[in-house]
Amino acid sequence: MSDLLARHRAVIPNWVGLYYDQPIEIVGGKGCRVTDAQGRSYLDFFAGILTNMLGYDVAEVREAVERQLATGVVHTSTLYLIRSQVELAEKIAKLSGIPGAKVFFTNSGSEANETALAAALAARKANQVLAMRGSYHGRTFGTVAVTGNAAWKASGNEPFGTHYLHGADRHLPHYRGMPDAEFIDACVDDLRALLSGGIHPDDVGALIAEPIQGVGGFTMAPDGLFARYKEVLDEHGILLISDEVQTGWGRTGANFWGIQAHGVTPDMMTFAKGLANGFAIGGVVGRGDLLDGIRGNGISTFGGNPVATAAANATLDYVLSRDLQKNAKVTGTIVIDGLKDAARTLEIVGEVRGRGLMFAVDLVDPETKRPSPPLAGAVLEAARERGLLIGKGGLHGSALRMAPPLTISEAEAREGLALLTDALRAVDAAARTGEAAGA
Repeated sequence: MSDLLARHRAVIPNWVGLYYDQPIEIVGGKGCRVTDAQGRSYLDFFAGILTNMLGYDVAEVREAVERQLATGVVHTSTLYLIRSQVELAEKIAKLSGIPGAKVFFTNSGSEANETALAAALAARKANQVLAMRGSYHGRTFGTVAVTGNAAWKASGNEPFGTHYLHGADRHLPHYRGMPDAEFIDACVDDLRALLSGGIHPDDVGALIAEPIQGVGGFTMAPDGLFARYKEVLDEHGILLISDEVQTGWGRTGANFWGIQAHGVTPDMMTFAKGLANGFAIGGVVGRGDLLDGIRGNGISTFGGNPVATAAANATLDYVLSRDLQKNAKVTGTIVIDGLKDAARTLEIVGEVRGRGLMFAVDLVDPETKRPSPPLAGAVLEAARERGLLIGKGGLHGSALRMAPPLTISEAEAREGLALLTDALRAVDAAARTGEAAGA
């Protein structure tokens, strides 16, 4: 492994991060478990950053891909009719709840968000965008511009103006402890003030927002905020884009799309990650007039290709036929409630939050209660040592974020909870005695 790590560092940019002091190579997988090159097995609570939505080696997906490969057609481009692409678009358009919806497929969430932004700015003839503080929307030029997390902004250059709204930043002193209704009122008042004096509403194309912020550490606005925001946006014709790259397909348990928790239908939604259970696919579903209104010619060389859409159709059918949204709610509740119970005696835990199979734990210094990235790193390592893979993120890099496959069983949920709780307790004990990193 040291040889592979050295080769990686020689040819891969140094900003491409690797987990763990001794990075692992995953060489096998089955169900919700993976195996590394040393033969060690792990329960996977991060699913390739929410992308292996059904887990590993799923027969229905594998067989759908094999059938497509057997035709000899791996690629045609969108210059030709692709049956599986049309079938997938029909399903997504119906599931979106957006009247007259159309779908454009891409290869990633970044590209999907670029497309949605292009459609909104063209429709509005605008050069400004609203986004959320703490957000992440991708690593391309336009999506970096609307990302509200400085750690993930590779460039300060922007193709349009971006203005950031409150909503997922309840940690700020003047919002901390506010009831939801009062916080929502404050956020809406701030939006109205921005549109009445800070910028001209006619120059604004859209608000783009994650219902639950992914890289932001699974922070979220209180339910109903985006419905209230949309009331204000509608007064000016400003569009609402829901970035569902991490929250789509029933992962939040209570709803199929994350934005539905707010009781509102957006003008467009973007998606990617788990849709094809590991095969590269993304896209935007939105009002037909908006997507039709993008100026100029357009194709997608790889977006919506026959192999990816075959996998995506099989994945989506699997999610719907087995009601994995319900499973996300049941198993997510097991883990989230268990973590909240454990946190009562852990000084290094600042907050436990989540919805469905998206949950996070904030790590804090036990004395100062400030965010502690070193302690988050220590728990990441401790979990791996116990056979559990988890993720890390948040505005300060101090949040553990987890999103197991939607197929996880109740027994596996309890197993993962026990492993994570044990890791947290071990690091907590070390932090109290000054032995843990960052203590």
